[in-house]
Amino acid sequence: MKVLHQDANSNEIKLLPETLDDLWHMHNLVDERDLVFATTFRRGDEKGDKLRPDRVEKVRMRLGIRVKKVEFQESEDVLRILGTIEQGPQDIGEHHTLMLGIGEAISIIKPEWKPQHFDRIKRAIASSEKPNIFFVSIEDTDAVIAAAREYGLKEYATITRNPGGKMYDSKPNESEYLDEVMEKLKLIVHGEPLILLGPGFVKEALAKRLREKAPEVSKHLSVQHTGQAGMAGIHEILKQGIGGKVLEDTRVAKETRLMEQLFTEIGKGGLFAYGDSEVRAAADSGAITVLLVLDTRLRTSSVDEMLRKVEDSKGEFVIVSSLHEAGRRLESLGGVAALLRYRMS
Repeated sequence: MKVLHQDANSNEIKLLPETLDDLWHMHNLVDERDLVFATTFRRGDEKGDKLRPDRVEKVRMRLGIRVKKVEFQESEDVLRILGTIEQGPQDIGEHHTLMLGIGEAISIIKPEWKPQHFDRIKRAIASSEKPNIFFVSIEDTDAVIAAAREYGLKEYATITRNPGGKMYDSKPNESEYLDEVMEKLKLIVHGEPLILLGPGFVKEALAKRLREKAPEVSKHLSVQHTGQAGMAGIHEILKQGIGGKVLEDTRVAKETRLMEQLFTEIGKGGLFAYGDSEVRAAADSGAITVLLVLDTRLRTSSVDEMLRKVEDSKGEFVIVSSLHEAGRRLESLGGVAALLRYRMS
């Protein structure tokens, strides 16, 4: 993400999303009642045939929308910002939806820019400098290709191998299976880190094939053993924190490790708090070292107050994405939890 303009007097910041991750950051940055400006398309004034409005072409224009709702459409690579038109050449007061894609600038004017907003922008800028990390979780019959993004894990493809046997026409062909996985990887991996994982020896065979036939894919390749394959194997490697420094630096791995630490503390009755009342009491006492907040909870005044208190007591806050397993675990605890300096009574 790039910061194109910032005006402290008007509370305006203009941003340019450059990746799908940036659109997710923007989803958590734009709040209800913000005023956002972007270029969009809307029907022009109907001055001609009133009976044939379908003939009216959409015109490109810049509109200012007072935000009512924000939706992140990962599958469509687009951010939807719904609201009413407050500034623009026409239709003031009417509803409109801004469809923000990668490479489309947006200006945001807030009543107040809070610490978590600036933290979000810093994270987006920092993440743009880091490469994506791709995974192939493979066993004898199935391979899953996925990538670690800022908002969680994105699954790209699943390749299934004919296992052979009486009910199949042909014997299993490992070479064809590995070649199919390799061809899929050639389409999406271009020098980024790649981790091959799984419970058996197929991952080593795939690693050898990639090094021989696809050096551009295997430039930053590592092989890790896991007890499971599929997406479960990728979650396993994230929880264990194995895979080297490059994996440790990813946001999804950090959030996963913190949630593992939290559940370890819960399991032994240690230094933890979860739920609004417990975490608020810990924040009031200055007992929180790390505050974990689900991204969907950020737009509440109670969470905003806790963030301020944690910062005042030199604690850290981590915003956890609701789009991967760590977020779902945090949601089961009420969407807010904390690791503590000392045990609360």
